[in-house]
Amino acid sequence: MESTQRSLERLKVILLLTSAVGILVAGVAGWVVATNGLRPVRRLTAATERVARTAQLEPIEVTGSEHDELARLTSSFNQMMLALDASQQRQRQLVADAGHELRTPLTSLRTNIELLGQATERSDRELSIEQRREIMDDVRAQLGELTTLVGDLVELARDEPLHRAPEPLDLVDVVEQAVERVRPRAGGLVLDVRLEHWDVIGEAHVLERAVTNLLDNAVKWSPEGGTVTVRLRDGVLTVRDEGPGIAAEDLPHVFERFFRSTEARTMPGSGLGLSIVHQAAVRHGGSVRAESPPSGGTVVTFELPAADASPA
Repeated sequence: MESTQRSLERLKVILLLTSAVGILVAGVAGWVVATNGLRPVRRLTAATERVARTAQLEPIEVTGSEHDELARLTSSFNQMMLALDASQQRQRQLVADAGHELRTPLTSLRTNIELLGQATERSDRELSIEQRREIMDDVRAQLGELTTLVGDLVELARDEPLHRAPEPLDLVDVVEQAVERVRPRAGGLVLDVRLEHWDVIGEAHVLERAVTNLLDNAVKWSPEGGTVTVRLRDGVLTVRDEGPGIAAEDLPHVFERFFRSTEARTMPGSGLGLSIVHQAAVRHGGSVRAESPPSGGTVVTFELPAADASPA
């Protein structure tokens, strides 16, 4: 049995050495696989920490096939950073544009107030009644413009979607209320209104604000004694004026925030009215478009889905 026992001892040593080498190789292989497999996760972690530390929304490189879960996770993370970067760009642009638009009425108010203050402090520079009236009218106009601008900015800052309990509305009632609000400032213009009932789900004050902006814009550009045509049929509200129309190069931008054409810069306004109209349409699942037909004027079409198709 001694030869058999020696063979078993040798086999025991060989088995122990082979097991130790196998465990070592398996550990090294597992470490290599885990390291390579978790490398994209570490890149995502480092990218997240970099974004939190520096606020730089730079996309990271996507490695692997399109069916790789880590590659899909990286792509999703890049899309999230792109969306966040676009949101930040819109926020910066809104703040910059708002500051630019607020500067003009504030400067005018400060100038008028300083003029009144100097006239009060110095007896040799007293203003006549007519001059005081002109200054006060200018101050009231600037305060009105400033109030409207702040209200428009607050309205545009509401980018949240339409989440609330359903509220059935007849679009005719909304349009009629907007027409009554605009009629006193229409002057000698004719408001030709023909409406058909259309039930929608929406926020009455948001829709009324949008329709009022459409009518105010049509009234502003219509010539003296002209006609503003308002039609509502099958959920499509059409507002047409007899003004000079919109230049072809300006049509793609009329619903952008603070956009004002060359002709509009000499007239009162902040360039936010049609932006609010566009936002109201999107919030209610609708659409809005503007066009200048060859016959002249501007036609703005505001379309909303029926109540059974509106977002809840």
